[in-house]
Amino acid sequence: MIQCNYDTAVVILSYNGKKWHDLFLPKIIEQAKDQYQVIVVDNASTDDTLQHVQTHYPSVTTLHLPINKGFANGYYEALLQIKATYYILLSADFEVTDHWFPPIHKTISSHPQIAVCQPKIRYWKERSFFEYAGAAGGFMDYLGYLFCRGRIFETLEEDHHQYDDAVELFWASGGCFVVNAEVYHRVGGLDRDLYAHMEEVDLCWRIKNAGYSIAYVPESTVYHVGGSVISYGSTQKLFYNFRNSLILLLKNERSAKLCWLLPVRLVLDGVAGLQLLLQGKWKHTLTIIKAHFSFYGQLGLWLKKRAQNKALITNRNTVGIYNKSIIWQYFAKKKRTFKALDFKTKSI
Repeated sequence: MIQCNYDTAVVILSYNGKKWHDLFLPKIIEQAKDQYQVIVVDNASTDDTLQHVQTHYPSVTTLHLPINKGFANGYYEALLQIKATYYILLSADFEVTDHWFPPIHKTISSHPQIAVCQPKIRYWKERSFFEYAGAAGGFMDYLGYLFCRGRIFETLEEDHHQYDDAVELFWASGGCFVVNAEVYHRVGGLDRDLYAHMEEVDLCWRIKNAGYSIAYVPESTVYHVGGSVISYGSTQKLFYNFRNSLILLLKNERSAKLCWLLPVRLVLDGVAGLQLLLQGKWKHTLTIIKAHFSFYGQLGLWLKKRAQNKALITNRNTVGIYNKSIIWQYFAKKKRTFKALDFKTKSI
C-alpha cells in the first residue's frame, strides 16, 4: 500500500509511455510544489518505461502491474494500492500548465457535495481548440448520447472563453479526472469489465445516482495529445464506444425508461451501421454488430452489476442530462456548438 505524503495523488497509468513522460513529467513534477504526490503506474510495459522513470525521475513513486488488463482495470488495481484523500487520474499524454492544480483542489476540497471535477481540456496539437475527450465538461442527452461543451460529435470549438463559467456536469473526462477517494471506493470504483472508453462516464453516473455533484473548473487548463493508446476513428474504439454505451444504460438508467430506450438505441445503432456501410466502411458496420453481440452475450454480467448499483442509489442527481436529442439538434437542425443548444446549465 502506498500511503501518500499529501492529500492528493496524481496517478498516471502508463503503457510504453516513456516518450510522454519525457515530454510531460518534468512540468507535472515542477508544479507539485509539495501539494501532491506523483505516482506512475506501469501497466505491464514491454519496454524499459518503468526503469526509465525510476532512473530519471527519482521523486516519482512507481507501481508495477504485472499484467495489462486495459485502462479501466489498470486504474482499478492501482487505486486499491494507493491511500489518499483525492485521486487525480491523469493520462500520460497530458501536459499540465502553471497553477493547474490549486483551482481543482480548492473546488473539490471546499465543496463536500462535489465528488468529481475536471479542468478545461485543450487540444495539444491545435492549442487554441478544445480537445475531443473532455473539452469543457461532459453531458448526456435523454437517449444516452454523450457530448461536451466545446465538442459535439466531430465538431471542435476554438476556445474564445465562451465556457469560462464553472458549471455542474454529468460526467468528467477520464483523461484528467479528480475524484474524492472515499466516494470512489464506496461506489465500487472503475468498472474493470469495460476495459476502455466511457469507464469514467459509468463511474460518474454511479456517483451522481448516489447524490453527489460533478464540476467543471475553468480556472485550470491542461492540454491533451489524444488518440495515443487507441486512435480516434479506429474500429477498436468504435467497438468499445457502441458496446460500452449500452452497458452504461443497462447498469445505471431507470427501469421504466430502459423498456423503451434499449430498443430505440438498437434501431439507431442499426441506422449508424447502415450509413457506414453505404460509405463503404463495411468493417465499421461489422464492428457495431460485434459490439451488440458482445453486449447481449454478457447480459447476465451487466444485469448483476445493475443490481449491485441499485443498492447504492440514494438521491439521483440528473443535472447535466439534456432533455432533447443531440443527434437531431446536430444533424437535422445543424446546431454544432453547445451555445446553440437550448440547454441551461447549473452554476457551481
